[in-house]
Amino acid sequence: MAGEFGKPEVVEEEVDILIIGGGMAACGTAYEIGPWVKAAGSDIKVKLVDKAAMDRSGAVAQGLSAINTYIGSEQDPADYARMVSNDLMGITRDDLAYDLGRHVDESVHLFEEWGLPIWKTDENGERHDGSKGLTPLKDGGKPVRSGKWQIMINGESYKWIVAEAAKKALGTDRIQERVFIVKLVNDKNDKNRVAGAVGFSVREHKLFVYKFKACLLVAGGCVNIFRPRSVGEGQGRAWYPVWNAGSTYAMAAEAGAEMTMMENRFVPTRFKDGYGPVGAWFLLFKSQATNGFDEVYMQRNKELLNDYPPYGQAAVPAACLRNHLMLKEMREGRGPIWMDTVTALGKLRETLSKREVKHLEAEAWEDFLDMCIGQCAIWAGENIEPEKKNSELMPTEPYLLGSHSGCCGIWVSGPEDLGAPTDEKEAGVPEHLPSGWNWGYRSMTTVKGLFTAGDGVGASGHKFSSGSHAEGRLAAKAMVKFVMDNKDLKPELDTDVDTLIEEIYRPVKNFLEHKDYSTAIDINPNYITPRMLQFRLQKVMDEYVAGVATYYTTNANMLELAEKKLEMLKEDSLKMRAKDLHELLRAWENYHRILTAEAHMKHIQFREESRYPGFYYRMDHNKVDEENWHCFVNSVYDKESKQWTCFKRAHTDLVDKSKLFK
Repeated sequence: MAGEFGKPEVVEEEVDILIIGGGMAACGTAYEIGPWVKAAGSDIKVKLVDKAAMDRSGAVAQGLSAINTYIGSEQDPADYARMVSNDLMGITRDDLAYDLGRHVDESVHLFEEWGLPIWKTDENGERHDGSKGLTPLKDGGKPVRSGKWQIMINGESYKWIVAEAAKKALGTDRIQERVFIVKLVNDKNDKNRVAGAVGFSVREHKLFVYKFKACLLVAGGCVNIFRPRSVGEGQGRAWYPVWNAGSTYAMAAEAGAEMTMMENRFVPTRFKDGYGPVGAWFLLFKSQATNGFDEVYMQRNKELLNDYPPYGQAAVPAACLRNHLMLKEMREGRGPIWMDTVTALGKLRETLSKREVKHLEAEAWEDFLDMCIGQCAIWAGENIEPEKKNSELMPTEPYLLGSHSGCCGIWVSGPEDLGAPTDEKEAGVPEHLPSGWNWGYRSMTTVKGLFTAGDGVGASGHKFSSGSHAEGRLAAKAMVKFVMDNKDLKPELDTDVDTLIEEIYRPVKNFLEHKDYSTAIDINPNYITPRMLQFRLQKVMDEYVAGVATYYTTNANMLELAEKKLEMLKEDSLKMRAKDLHELLRAWENYHRILTAEAHMKHIQFREESRYPGFYYRMDHNKVDEENWHCFVNSVYDKESKQWTCFKRAHTDLVDKSKLFK
């Protein structure tokens, strides 16, 4: 029987491994898992469920013009771990970063094999885009490096290429698109185990209940919990993908997983209004940013870096510190901030051949056509030709993520061969949580059977697209091992299906019961639209939790007020309505955003220092306090009491960091 709105058809399915998400990490797992299943010699049933469609799912949906993590022969995984640590102000898991560093290049070689065009230099040192068919990277081809870790690609179809390989490997019969998983369900016999997941189709009236032994939760980071700088017709435009609704963090937290570094956020400097990326301009075109008086503010304010030893003394200061120097200009009225594209392209003409100049000027546009088409529209609309007219820069609203230049996320078990600590030196860690950094299977959270990768893995940023794919591959192997070790496990949901249906369809019920109370469908005292609820969340976070309205500043009193307002918002979220499946999607994204926002606020409240100046400032503790806070801030959420518990975990260097500062 086909379902109807409010009375969905219920589809129940049991698998061994469920992959939740369709981005780069999910594609890595989908591609990698087959050979390990085969090697296990067992009939392991795998299913992938994606809220959207894999071809254009996740952060790489619109394309990219560079792969940001490729180690190559010039560096090694220890160098990579050092860079990750320094850019995130010293608090990262070296074991996770090093492990990724030794696997990531293999993913990049696969991409090239599948047809991704990668720029190369020929024997004369001239640069060519990927259409030239020069020697592949794995056979010694020389990539065009835009930076120490980045290589240039023709990447408009990047995700399409990677998704095609994943779909071929897993088989389209094992992939379900347009189904939004909104809740994990714990095991009836072990509350610290995950046994199932539930979600709904965004195209038809169907509700899906999955039971499994293991699942990979890779539903991206979190966008739109802060009020964006774009308003009016641009409302909702953001730099990171807008469909990243914190689902990874919220669902993991509700299942009882230990979270880590949720205070960390990323505030990228981007081309104003279009959010166009700046990496290629700084790294490939060697452009500089200036204030409104043509002064290079990184030079003008370089003394400020001495306030943050040792991180300010590194050859490349942390991204937050570069923001910190720019924000001084803006606060003191020396804006606007410009990207000096004119000088950069002019200098390149002095050293490059005419062919290369023409290629690079085309690339100035293609950089955006590959991954941020809206920025090209702004250039066209404002009569900007980058070789003749400079463009404004602006720091964005904050985003929460674990795979780009941020490190918030979930505490996961790392590799066992890198000397990571196996016990805990800090007091106050809840007793039920494991000690040390490896307690079992690579990429498994503190909840049995729940794995994550990409934006989900905390305390180890700078994975980007290639690293997320590699991390998905690592998780694939670990999950197969977990399933083989738990062959006889019979997952049982701790909540019955009727209760789950009632909870998931609550916004629909709110609408159907009350829609006739008023003549205007959106104005009703009995419910709130998801859109209006999101405005409330964004206003609270923007004004009290260090958003753009306060130049990223907050303090204990403001956070206490945010805490009270978020409490009320959580209560009111139960009154959200859904007039159709699209609004039901929006309602559930909002539930996830609120919980993620609350985690972020609680961690900033707990960490009494400003670890990331330029990303946020605790003005009542406006310094980096190495003595008391050179540690991880972790937390667990109790879904019964709806309370967070924050605590410290000791930080340990596994890689010598002194090399950064010579």
